Amino acid sequence: MKHRRLALAAAAALVLTGCSGAASGSPEKGLDDPANKDIAMQLVSSAENSTLDWKAQYGYIEDIGDGRGWTAGIIGFCSGTGDMLKVVERYTAERPGNALERFLPALRAVDGSDSHEGLEDAFTAAWAKAAADPAFRSAQDAERDDSYFDPAVERAEADGLSALGQFIYYDAYVMHGYADAVGTVGFRTIRAQAVAEAEPPSGGGDEEEYLDAFLDARVAAMREEPAHSDTSRVESAQRVFVREGRLQLETPLVWKVYGESYRIDGS
Repeated sequence: MKHRRLALAAAAALVLTGCSGAASGSPEKGLDDPANKDIAMQLVSSAENSTLDWKAQYGYIEDIGDGRGWTAGIIGFCSGTGDMLKVVERYTAERPGNALERFLPALRAVDGSDSHEGLEDAFTAAWAKAAADPAFRSAQDAERDDSYFDPAVERAEADGLSALGQFIYYDAYVMHGYADAVGTVGFRTIRAQAVAEAEPPSGGGDEEEYLDAFLDARVAAMREEPAHSDTSRVESAQRVFVREGRLQLETPLVWKVYGESYRIDGS
């Protein structure tokens, strides 16, 4: 990955060593470390798909009633927010004549709405079937990285955040998007509210205090949307990791989302 690693304060490093049992001086790994990225995807999948098997979600598609139309794929690309359109455009550039290409005009027409017009059963069937094509899976991976994972990790690194903080930013990007939209509060506003309450580590602040402030702002944003009013994704998962001091996503990670329990053990 392209991101430049930012060093955290020595005191934070001591806390991390004590929690993880790693040898003194062991280098910290960010969310773009392959093992951490896989953990991040499992955590997101537990909330988005009620399973840790995120690699089985490329063909997932349903309307979850959140006003964003179809929600689909590994992080919940939506027909109403433009990222589903980008996935199909990427796929078509790599695989011209694929079964989803004919739905591009309809995807462009419904962008910004919850409409299914032109995207009925034939579309959902084509999406599910396309999941068997490596080019379609690669298109989803690329859109995830370019629009969500990479910018979230880059912003978190600039704020001096550890792997856990980077994940917390990434999950907020996935659910809320970067900017505010009608009826929603985006990542940019959530972060601004957090910075107003607590200094991030890059400014000399305590990371756990800052992450608590960010999660407070995120919970408030979630409660603005009836479809996302269940805040267990934060309160019984991410908040737990912060309070346990698992700043490097040290396993085992144990959490609950929407009443279901999950666990990731170390390799």
